[in-house]
Amino acid sequence: MKKIHLLIIDPQNDFCSPDGALYVKGAEQDMQRLADMIDKYRKHLNGITVTFDVHKSFHIASPVFWIDSVTGTHPEVFTIIKRKDVTSGRYYASIPAYQKLAEYYVWELENNGRYELCIWPPHCIVGSSGTNIYKPLYDAIERYNSEMYNSTEYIYKNNNSFTEQYSVLRADVSMGEKDNVYASSRIAHIVAENDVIFVAGEALSHCVANSMLDIAKYISKDLKKFILLSDASSSVTGFDELSDTFLDKAADLGMRCIKSTEIGVFFNE
Repeated sequence: MKKIHLLIIDPQNDFCSPDGALYVKGAEQDMQRLADMIDKYRKHLNGITVTFDVHKSFHIASPVFWIDSVTGTHPEVFTIIKRKDVTSGRYYASIPAYQKLAEYYVWELENNGRYELCIWPPHCIVGSSGTNIYKPLYDAIERYNSEMYNSTEYIYKNNNSFTEQYSVLRADVSMGEKDNVYASSRIAHIVAENDVIFVAGEALSHCVANSMLDIAKYISKDLKKFILLSDASSSVTGFDELSDTFLDKAADLGMRCIKSTEIGVFFNE
């Protein structure tokens, strides 16, 4: 019998609840379908791993870190700040001591080909209810834990205020912190011990995409063991092009896609 694992990326209230700080349209339906799948097929799952996005309220991708020199106020959420915007003085650090760091950060983002800096609504703040797993999914996971005598594994991303970390494995720009060694070791174990790894979570355009591409780059060399549950992951509004680019790359690396309602084929159902 094949060993099957479920990897869930950042299924948190701030992404999945309609009143969440960074709500991803359709995410609540994604997580309900995922919960239904876990309830139906939990006896077939070898394990579940959940990743968490975590931040502090003062963060390089939050409005309060920056000042817009034109308005004299913090930038609006979803503002894109490019390297030229910082070097020209259009946007500058609200705390002067961090100006050099801000310049270095946008320079490195451009150099390493990661996303341009997006100013996000403050979300998944440490200690807030927004960091918690969306309730219907949480309940399904707990039913799995209690009925299958298993323990879901939880992996938290680095909460360094001076860099973004879409990928569970590493920050977009290293600020001296170590890469997430624990995450790397645990995901390497999952890849080694399982035949199939179902992937779901939020958001497809950012954290799912970066996590999966980094797994292929640093751990598994390809994504042939991974199957994206296409009806259990959605994109941040306005960033669908990023999802399309990721899906093309992932397909080239061997990742397949299937709906959560169609996985019975793996269990001869």
